[in-house]
Amino acid sequence: MNFRAVGTIYHFELARAWRTLLQSLVSPVISTSLYFVVFGAAIGSRIQEVEGVSYGAFIVPGLIMLMLLTQSVSNASFGIFFPKFTGTIYEVLSAPVSYLEIVLGYVGAAATKSLILGLIILVTASFFVPLRIDHPFWMLLFLALTALTFSLLGFIIGIWAEGFEKLQLVPLLIITPLTFLGGSFYSIDMLPPVWQTVTLFNPVVYLVSGFRWSFYGISDVSVGASLLMILVFLGLCLALVGWIFKTGYNIKP
Repeated sequence: MNFRAVGTIYHFELARAWRTLLQSLVSPVISTSLYFVVFGAAIGSRIQEVEGVSYGAFIVPGLIMLMLLTQSVSNASFGIFFPKFTGTIYEVLSAPVSYLEIVLGYVGAAATKSLILGLIILVTASFFVPLRIDHPFWMLLFLALTALTFSLLGFIIGIWAEGFEKLQLVPLLIITPLTFLGGSFYSIDMLPPVWQTVTLFNPVVYLVSGFRWSFYGISDVSVGASLLMILVFLGLCLALVGWIFKTGYNIKP
């Protein structure tokens, strides 16, 4: 394992986040604050509590998960797409660096940025509503696994995309709608029975539910199912990344 090569890619990608601080950190925090103003004030005045938790506090895990999923995908996809777009990816591929080291560098940096952002949003949320975290270890575990898994997904999207339009296709048309419909701002128990069943086919439900359980001890599905879902998705992403480098899909001239 060439740790120097991994560290070079890792630190270069992290440095890019600091160069675009407004876009990388400030913008998501402002968006989160707006969500609290809109959902917390407008809807929270009509829905006082959900399963014994104030509505403002109830939506915090969903908001963190919303930002974590979208930012993990965006950071990782742009991180690998831009060198592919400019042609500098071939310098990386021709260097004495293994595919594993390339993935560790790009995906590790994207996951780190997402984790930092998630913690910043958590701190921001604490200024709006009183928070408690019943299971801090599981909260950090769900946070880390989700950031890693969706950074891998973003890495895959960045290799698959052939233009900036495709780069935004999956986050805007798939991930964001699934997150909004995955119980981020409500409990699926509030839905009619038919829609409760339909919602269980949305994988994001399991991520949000498990993450919310780590805060308040309440969940729409079992914690075991949530953990199993994210581990299965992580395994699928790892297998797909392995196939991409084995076949050279969309990365070799």
